[in-house]
Amino acid sequence: MVNKDYSIKQEQVARFAKAMGHPTRVAILQFLVKQTQCYFGDIHEELPIAKATVSQHLKELKEAGLIQGEVETPKVKYCINRENWQLAHELFGEFFNQCACKKESCCG
Repeated sequence: MVNKDYSIKQEQVARFAKAMGHPTRVAILQFLVKQTQCYFGDIHEELPIAKATVSQHLKELKEAGLIQGEVETPKVKYCINRENWQLAHELFGEFFNQCACKKESCCG
């Protein structure tokens, strides 16, 4: 039987990783992170992404807490959720820095 008692950090890393697990979502995040303020407009006009596809990907990113957005008719404003962006940065850093093997290749 598999142990399903995961730590809060493990669940957070998995949630962020799942949200970033599609190239379109990565492209959206890369676009938003370069903005100096919240972006007002249609992301599909800035990226090669179909309008119908954008909303589902934005929903996933928002549910994971990586972005935030508000409807301000007729546009929606989006931006990186800075607090969770920092948290994801720290969690992924911890995750990738766990490797006990410090050699270039532990298996070779």
